[in-house]
Amino acid sequence: MAGHTFPSSYYQNQIAALGSGMPMAKPSLFRSELPPMAPDLSSERFRGVGSSSPSRQRDLVFVVNPRGANGRTGREWKQLLPYLRSRFGKECNICESLTSGPCHAIDITREAIREGADAVIAVGGDGTLHEVVNGFFWAGKPVTSHVKEPSHSTALGLIPLGTGSDFARTFGWKNDPYEAIERISKGVRSRIDVGVITGETGEDHYFINVADIHLSAKAGFYASRYKRFGKLCYVIGALQAFMGHHNQDFRIKMNEGDWETCPLVTALCIGNAKYFGGGMKITPNADPHSGNLEVVILQNFKWYDFILKLHKLYNGTHLSVRNVSSRRVHSIEVEDISGKGGVYIQSDGEHLGFLPRKIRVLPAAIEMIC
Repeated sequence: MAGHTFPSSYYQNQIAALGSGMPMAKPSLFRSELPPMAPDLSSERFRGVGSSSPSRQRDLVFVVNPRGANGRTGREWKQLLPYLRSRFGKECNICESLTSGPCHAIDITREAIREGADAVIAVGGDGTLHEVVNGFFWAGKPVTSHVKEPSHSTALGLIPLGTGSDFARTFGWKNDPYEAIERISKGVRSRIDVGVITGETGEDHYFINVADIHLSAKAGFYASRYKRFGKLCYVIGALQAFMGHHNQDFRIKMNEGDWETCPLVTALCIGNAKYFGGGMKITPNADPHSGNLEVVILQNFKWYDFILKLHKLYNGTHLSVRNVSSRRVHSIEVEDISGKGGVYIQSDGEHLGFLPRKIRVLPAAIEMIC
């Protein structure tokens, strides 16, 4: 089967390259053709990274988007490598994998899990984390190792660098890579929930932070074009999205119940975590350990409502505002009543297309280093 793999010799070659200053070997783009086995997810919620076999080195795969934040992620990563080597010493095999384009992080993650990596660590912003999370699944099932015992579980890690690290804010983590390395070193694991979005084709797409529909998703779509301006991209995206915006009537079904009409929807947000859009606490009660999602619906908002209530949206006190409602759900289906199409949906800041969609939670789906 064509593609890159991560045998022990590969890790050793990567370490040798790190030590000698030689260029790193970069895995080629990989697309899976064979269905992976489903892992055993019955282990306890918390445990240490090295608990399974303290006598062997741990294999840590760092997935880096070197172009993130206008190249800042790549520059900071190069500066971080010497400290990373000295901090972990001989206890870990460190494998660096640089992404070469969209979806590459998904393929790297899948192959690393199949080859028994102890952890796959996303280095970058929410976009890189989003791809790595999607790499934990294949054809609707979790990916598992082909070479380790069935109980082996690859953990998800995060070194938050880049334009936006909204997921990290839910845990109170700073954009401090050295703090993140200390978390990885301590190795405490916690099972977290993941959201899954299913479209008309039946294909699943996963998210770890927030999925959103209509105005906010359209703003995110436009903001992605202006990431060279840093956090200002969110403001530019929002201004562009407001041009020609109209509130829409939706049909929604929550928790497999009856269909309801939800009129004049401005934005509908489904949170596994709390923040999006560069620090906006849009789903303030969301908790990725809770086993459910928080749905927040903004209805009949005008452009001036956002200006007047923006501070509430950022500090998470908007649930008391008129025309804002919140529900806790296991699943939600959303359709555009007009049937005209063109209602945007995104997850973790990544454009997914348009309605209709079904969103549901996968409780305790991934172990994360917290």
